[in-house]
Amino acid sequence: MSTTTSHTPESEGTPSAEPRSETAAEGGGPRSARLIQNEATTEIPVHLLFRDDPEPVSVPLAPAVVGRRRGTGEQPRVRRPATGRPPRPVPEVDPELVERPARVLPGAAGALAGACGVAGCALTTWWAGVLPPPVLEALDLPGAAGAGLGPAQWAAYAGAGALGLFGFGGLARGRTGRAWVLGLFGRYRGTVRRTGLMWVNPLVLRRRVDVRLRHWRSEPMSVVDANGVALRVVVLVVWRVKDTARATLAVDDHQAYLRECVEAALSRVLSQLPAELPPSVVKDLTLRNTDAVGESLTRMVAADTAPVGLEVFSAQPTRIEYAPEIAAVMQRRRIAALDAQHRDSVLGSVVDSVEDTVTRLTLRGLVELDDYERKALVKDLTVAFCTGRGEVSS
Repeated sequence: MSTTTSHTPESEGTPSAEPRSETAAEGGGPRSARLIQNEATTEIPVHLLFRDDPEPVSVPLAPAVVGRRRGTGEQPRVRRPATGRPPRPVPEVDPELVERPARVLPGAAGALAGACGVAGCALTTWWAGVLPPPVLEALDLPGAAGAGLGPAQWAAYAGAGALGLFGFGGLARGRTGRAWVLGLFGRYRGTVRRTGLMWVNPLVLRRRVDVRLRHWRSEPMSVVDANGVALRVVVLVVWRVKDTARATLAVDDHQAYLRECVEAALSRVLSQLPAELPPSVVKDLTLRNTDAVGESLTRMVAADTAPVGLEVFSAQPTRIEYAPEIAAVMQRRRIAALDAQHRDSVLGSVVDSVEDTVTRLTLRGLVELDDYERKALVKDLTVAFCTGRGEVSS
């Protein structure tokens, strides 16, 4: 006996997803993809919302790698290194080479030690009995306590002489704005910034350093601008020695080092800007902006010279001019540009005057002109105005 099953039109349509998924789950067959649907959106497979993990890439784990957020499907992004110039290397100096005060004694101590040495030598001479009688009578001294120069007398001479040499040989005079850098057997022993009379160990090596505020005006240095035009630049640098130990021992000659740093910084700064631009361009983008050029130059020179104990307060270009081999050409070019600018301004004023004249005559009804007569009038007015402007300008 057959059983007939009636199907409604709704059942003949697309079957729902729930029975299909349940049947697949019960039968153990392949499970269909789950769908998300609502009244406002179409059916979207769930597995398309999240992408599979990418294949492993050999990227080192570093702070530059940004991990993805869970549930968003965002893949790990690797930050590209910033494109630009690599940082300039900073000169490395011995960290222990830092200025520190040296141990010195007042000058009175050295003078007293020297006087004691001289007195000891005189007493040893009297003790040995080698003083002539006139000297004994003049000094009202008794006769000699001993006779001849023996080992004891020679030892006394040596001790008294050494004391006198150390006392008087270590005397030094400190001056304002000057400092002594002391070294003993190749080792830095300190810096003396005191003034007046003092006593310094005579065995140490003394190097005098000028610590006053100084200025240096360079000779004309050859550089090029951003367009490759040769220039001659004179720079005024205001500086002083801040760390005497590094300025004396870290470099062979700190003044020559300063000059080289100024020349190198000058070539880097001036090669980024052109010497001149057309009048329509802002002047701040050229070397005529001396404030910006001087600020950049000062910052670079100060950064280069700080590791060697120099302090740069200002590095300003005082004169920027073209090199002699191209100065005449650039002068003719400048004159031609000024002449063209003047001609443009004169022509513009003449055209405005002619237009104003013709417009007034026409609007007031003083004359009635056809095209031919208007062209002739414009021509005559232009010639007249140009001739008058030429006579006035000449």
